[in-house]
Formats: sequence, structure tokens, C-alpha cells
Amino acid sequence: MSLNNKNAIVTGSTSGIGLAIAHALAEQGCNIMLNGFGDKSAIDALVKEFQKEYKIKVTYSAADMSKPDDIKQMINDCAKDLGGPDILVNNAGIQFVSATEDFPDDKWNAIIAINLSSAFHSIKASIPGMRQRNFGRIINIASAHGLVASPNKIAYVSAKHGIVGMTKVVALETAEANITCNAICPGWVHTPLVQKQIEDNAKAANISIEQATNNLLGEKQPNKRFVKPEDIGGLVVFLCGEHANAMTGEIISADGGWTAQ
Repeated sequence: MSLNNKNAIVTGSTSGIGLAIAHALAEQGCNIMLNGFGDKSAIDALVKEFQKEYKIKVTYSAADMSKPDDIKQMINDCAKDLGGPDILVNNAGIQFVSATEDFPDDKWNAIIAINLSSAFHSIKASIPGMRQRNFGRIINIASAHGLVASPNKIAYVSAKHGIVGMTKVVALETAEANITCNAICPGWVHTPLVQKQIEDNAKAANISIEQATNNLLGEKQPNKRFVKPEDIGGLVVFLCGEHANAMTGEIISADGGWTAQ
């Protein structure tokens, strides 16, 4: 199955995993709607880079993933600018670390809104068009924390477990259509989100960044190597392709052995 001229929305795609996924899909000929925060000039440059490198249609949505109306507008803008999303990758996410009894209410609400509810709103708005076009690939970027827990991450773990359940429900509801819904559960990927966590841990423990990095990987990830964003991009491409037609409702780990323990 060629992905040439398919239209893809990747949320949270101005950096990190989302950006790698956008590159991977663009390389296959997909038109791309980027989404995320960032300096306007940097985003304009990113759009031009995609257009020049891949010779595809590229647009950008500044939709705030915590706002349902913004998400609906993003889907509508994709339909207007590209022709509607054939591929939807729900990747946007934020993190905050604290013991449950001290966890700020506003941080809980923000993480649930961006890491969980945004996927619901984007899927809900995308499915009708996918049904009409008789094609859809929905891929939710969950986490190893969608399968197992860690202390001090009550909101993130709850949201990612919710993403896993959401994936299964949507897969069942769209099983008779040419629409699939799957989730990828990465382990530690060296993204700005994880780098901040490393820096915070180093500061709290008064240790070097290198030691904090080793501690992070050694605690959870048996191969002691970061997952590459490009590897997640490759998995997304596979799930959109012909050899994954029978895969729906699947929860795929890419975690260096984390959840095998």
C-alpha cells in the first residue's frame, strides 16, 4: 500500500518523537499537518524544510491540545488544506512529577487534557471522514507507563493507561471499516521532556547529568540505551502500511525490555 498523497496529522510534532514521525511519514509521500508549540519563525522554517526535502503539501496547526474547540478546528483545517486526515498520530504530551498527595490539581487537569482527552477529541473528529474515504490509520503514542507504573507520575500513568484502553475501544468500533487503531508504547526516548526529567533528577540528587542519565536507563530499561525517535517513526510507517492491515487494537512495546521484566 502506497502512502503517497495520504494526509497525516501528527500532534506535538515540532520536536522529539512527533517530529521524527512526521519525517518518517513525509518520506513515504504523505502530506503533513504539523502541530505543536514553538517560535513562529522556527515553525515557518520547519514547514519550508519539509516542503523542500519531500516535495509534499505541508501545513501547520497551532491548536492547543488542551482545548477541544482547537482540536476540532485542526481537523477542519486539515480537511480544507489537505483533504482530511487519512492518518492520525496522537503524540502530544506533557509531564509533571510529584507524589500523589502533593500533586497539584492544575497539573493533573493539564496532563489528562493533553495526554488523554486530546486523543479522544481528535479521533472523534477524524473518524467520520475516514469512514467516508474508506481508509484510516489511527496511532496513539502511549508509553511503557501505559502498561506499568512508576511512583510520582499519577497523572501521566493514568493518562497513558487510558490511551491503551481508548485504542482498544476505537479498534473494536472501526473493525469492519478499513480503519485501524493501534498504540505504540515507547520506553525512554531522549526527548526534551526526558532531558528535563534527567536534569531535575541530577539537581535533586546533586549528581552529574551523565550519572542521572545512567540511573534513569539502568532503573527501567535493560538494554540501557535510549529508544531512537526514528525507530518510533518507522513503527508508525509500518502500522500504516499493507503488512499491518490485520493489526488493530494492538499495543506495541518499544522499550528495550522494560515491560518484559
